[in-house]
Amino acid sequence: IHCDLLQQVHMTSAGQAPFAAVVGCMDSRVPPELIFDQQIGSIFSIRIAGNYVDTSITGGLEFANAVVGIRAILVLGHTGCGAIRGAIDDVKLGNLTETLAHLTPAVEAAGMVGADGAASNVMWAVATENVRLGMASLTDNSPLLAEQVAKGELLIAGAMHDISNGQVTFL
Repeated sequence: IHCDLLQQVHMTSAGQAPFAAVVGCMDSRVPPELIFDQQIGSIFSIRIAGNYVDTSITGGLEFANAVVGIRAILVLGHTGCGAIRGAIDDVKLGNLTETLAHLTPAVEAAGMVGADGAASNVMWAVATENVRLGMASLTDNSPLLAEQVAKGELLIAGAMHDISNGQVTFL
């Protein structure tokens, strides 16, 4: 409530020391810094439509862990996600088609192929599965992150943010 953003910019201009990273959606209603009441320089915020995890995102998180020293990664999904709905509805639209293809495994794993993408329970099931797949991908595709988790030096968690009330539910 009482934060001086310009002061935070000056305090972090010489370097950063975030303690965690959040892989979230680019949806304007889901800013991790505000959801978790964090200041500039406190967390890495990786935002992409549908909060999916691919090799580029994994590489960034390896840097965040091995070089910067973060000790927690949160994969954050949310209700009302347009990308999730697009994947459920199998939308085809320019480059968005490739983006949504990253979410197809969550649609399939949740057993929602051909389901009504407008139904909130369908969207919740797919979004939650997408978070779980993202979490698993981080250790399945990164020996570095898997080793850090095994040694207890890195926590990987998942959560869902309800945009209607602001509540975060950890999985």
